[in-house]
Amino acid sequence: MVEMSGAEAIVEALKREKVEVIFGIIGGAIMPVYDVLLDSGIRHILVRHEQCAAHAADGYARASGKPGVCMATSGPGATNLVTGITTAYMDSSPIIAITGQVNRRSANTAYMIGRDAFQEADIIGITTPITKYNYQLTSASEVPRVVKEAFYIATTGRPGPVLLDLPKDVQAERAEIEFPEKVEIRGYKPVTDPHPLQVKKAADALLNAERPVILAGGGVILSNAFPELLEVAEFLMAPVVTTFMGKGAIPENHPLSLGCIGMHGSRVANSVILDADVLLAVGTRFGDRSTGTLDTFCRDTRIIHVDIDSAEIGKNVDVDIPIVADAKKALKAIREALTLRAERKKETAWFRRIKELKEQYEDTLEPGGEDLRPTRVLKELRKIIPEDSIATTEVGQNQMWASLYFKAYKPRTFISSGGLGTMGFGFPAAIGAKTACPDKFVVDIAGDGSFRMTEQELATSVVEDIPVTVVILNNSTLGMVAQWQRLFFDKRYVAVHLSGIPDFVRLAEAYGAQGVRVGSLEEFVKAVKEAMRLDVTTVIDVPIPPEEDVFPMVPPGKSLKEMIEG
Repeated sequence: MVEMSGAEAIVEALKREKVEVIFGIIGGAIMPVYDVLLDSGIRHILVRHEQCAAHAADGYARASGKPGVCMATSGPGATNLVTGITTAYMDSSPIIAITGQVNRRSANTAYMIGRDAFQEADIIGITTPITKYNYQLTSASEVPRVVKEAFYIATTGRPGPVLLDLPKDVQAERAEIEFPEKVEIRGYKPVTDPHPLQVKKAADALLNAERPVILAGGGVILSNAFPELLEVAEFLMAPVVTTFMGKGAIPENHPLSLGCIGMHGSRVANSVILDADVLLAVGTRFGDRSTGTLDTFCRDTRIIHVDIDSAEIGKNVDVDIPIVADAKKALKAIREALTLRAERKKETAWFRRIKELKEQYEDTLEPGGEDLRPTRVLKELRKIIPEDSIATTEVGQNQMWASLYFKAYKPRTFISSGGLGTMGFGFPAAIGAKTACPDKFVVDIAGDGSFRMTEQELATSVVEDIPVTVVILNNSTLGMVAQWQRLFFDKRYVAVHLSGIPDFVRLAEAYGAQGVRVGSLEEFVKAVKEAMRLDVTTVIDVPIPPEEDVFPMVPPGKSLKEMIEG
């Protein structure tokens, strides 16, 4: 045991968890921790808004597979983290949020928390529904245990955000500190190993299927189950469709990959999943944007559902064979069970049918028309940048165009806000991803509406030397809302026109970044190559037609088979 302050214990505990970087903004209630942080060797990245600290930590976590850490002061600093924490919670991303808090007691030992002190907010109450767990520390001596538990909870079972709230007097308090080596939390024992009987049932069902389909969700990426997924798919010669969050779980140029299902899924993926006689769904919550109307989704399909979170099994879709387990372990066990029962399948009639459908669909995806249509821009972007480049996206039309036309070849290289659909996520997430993977090219595929929400992080990118490239598909419109108004509100446009302000080239230059506006596909290609060569923060403004729509599309309240082709 050693005597130290609560602030010193926090920083030492973070070092023991191998934390290398923290995204944050300093303030009065967190100053003791920042003072210790100065000499700690942990890199602190000063963002320009606390929401972006949480998004950057999230992007760091998704790109690296390690927990991301963000930090803010009390009151508005803490509440500004909330959108980022919720985004991470909805997408099961492991982040640790650390907030300062007002003193528990004043000099005369009267309680301060709960008395509406300056910059006080009940961040524990606020974040209880959007964190996996949260703590308000009461003494310096409990810091090591709480920090170790926080990282354990955030990264085990179904990952998610954990918040630590640090009263300022706890940061200053000195105590005898002991750092535990192990974590044991009563009542928290995530099930990771699949039940052998359920695995046997799943293997038998898959071997007897004529039209097996695998649905890979975000859980496949979180558990690093890509090799096992591919092994099962290739053994069965079964096509793989993904949820939006599962994009990248299988290389999208693989013969068995059909792309994403859902509202803006590919036509072949939506068609094939509805035609399956057995569906192996792994690490997905069957969200409404993936399934369409639930009463029409895979009604005559035998469903095997693998998920680490037992609460997700049967929540939205009735399943025939539930398997509560880690995706990687479950897929490995299923692969072993398949091997014991049969030989690897050769080219089947089902595979030949899938191949035909893919070829037909790819023909319909070939873009035409104006030179700078988003479809062309994203296909060219994919050709130019290395296969292991990381693409983040904003939310809206840009996101769905990227889902359809920008192929992900490797896991953890496509990062987007799925469950919450947070506009402004992509740019700070790109900064976090680049921090985690400094040797990779990182690009944010943006819409002008989303980029406006977090554009101030250009300062972070430039000052902290974290060069990322932003491709803005600029229609001076809140494009997805405008598309819905065109399709479902008789073109009654309201509150969607953004008037072309600001000038993104001049804005980028004002922050010390490189700004380029392109007028042709040739100029776009040149701008991207220049950004890659110089490795500097670059904003590429790509004007696109304001009435360009994203198709195919499943209208809200419709089934996957009722796609609008456009």
